[in-house]
Amino acid sequence: MTFAIPAPAITTIPVVGGDPFPVRRIYCVGRNYAAHAREMGHDPDREPPFFFMKPTDAIVPTGSKVPYPSQTSDYQHEIEMVVALGKGGRDVPVERALDLVFGYAVGLDMTRRDIQGAAKKLSRPWDMGKGFDHSAPCAPLLPVAQAGHPTQGAVWLKVNGELRQQGDLSDLIWSVAETIAFLSGLVELFPGDLIYTGTPEGVGPVVKGDRLLGHVDGLPDLDITIV
Repeated sequence: MTFAIPAPAITTIPVVGGDPFPVRRIYCVGRNYAAHAREMGHDPDREPPFFFMKPTDAIVPTGSKVPYPSQTSDYQHEIEMVVALGKGGRDVPVERALDLVFGYAVGLDMTRRDIQGAAKKLSRPWDMGKGFDHSAPCAPLLPVAQAGHPTQGAVWLKVNGELRQQGDLSDLIWSVAETIAFLSGLVELFPGDLIYTGTPEGVGPVVKGDRLLGHVDGLPDLDITIV
């Protein structure tokens, strides 16, 4: 097939011991740790999950030098566990939701917090605070056969060796299975979809020259530098 313009490249993530994983969509869960909800000024009660999206080509691999984005002076880190789907579905029951999972990874939901905050005050969409270029760093995926389905384990982020964020997967308000099931009631899920599952407390700004090391127990670490 020929196209009117050159077709965009397929965005992929490395897979430990396997072929690259092609990315279809990136869904992100907001305020999925109670302590983070509090630090952002919200009630951590178990309200229904909500989601926002990032463009597929916002993915950047570990080891990358990530450019400090334009139009912000408050560029912040949010460390997360990422779920990669190998199967799809609509209205998936919770008890079958984990059957869709291909593997897990460590990711960062990078945020232009000032742009997001200004949009919130004006009751406008805050896509440009979240869904900008290079805003979704992601480490290699570890398939379920090796990772299992993590439900507990440390999640942390260090900036220049200093611990900034720390939590545990057991603190997720909505589990991976519950998140997948709920999201599949809003949109049909497909192989290649990613779900960033939310961040623990301690989000904060980074500047040029900072090195970020992200960790989830049992998964390959994520290491990037802001330039």
